[in-house]
Amino acid sequence: MGALVTLDLPDDSPMLGLPWIITFGPLGDGDDWEPVVCGPYERPHALALAESVVADEQLMAVVEPLLPAVSADEIRDEIASARVAAEDQTAQVEEADLYGDFENTIDEELEEAAGRESHPEPRTPPTEAELREGFRRIAARLTAPAD
Repeated sequence: MGALVTLDLPDDSPMLGLPWIITFGPLGDGDDWEPVVCGPYERPHALALAESVVADEQLMAVVEPLLPAVSADEIRDEIASARVAAEDQTAQVEEADLYGDFENTIDEELEEAAGRESHPEPRTPPTEAELREGFRRIAARLTAPAD
């Protein structure tokens, strides 16, 4: 069984309505091949496809939103935001008491691992017709006039 990585978003996140892509790559260092990027999909379709592929193979699947930027300035703004977020995260790690919460961290990781082990079977992947309908909905959202 492989691994699936995605964002944990609240139910009202505007990112849920964005198109999503899947990047499949090697799970370990032993494999050396270029990742395969698929999409765009609607999020439920992307998750179901990724789950069904990694269920049988030692692969990593990263499911993430595709940000449809319409200008170079928007892209620069996203890059600046990502850099600030990374700096904030680095500062938080440096300020953390690395030894004070060790036991709690291990307990939380063990609980999470136990929850993953009892994960139900992967979702059934969507049919080609369902995917094509999702493509139509994505295209309509991407080509709709801005509000």
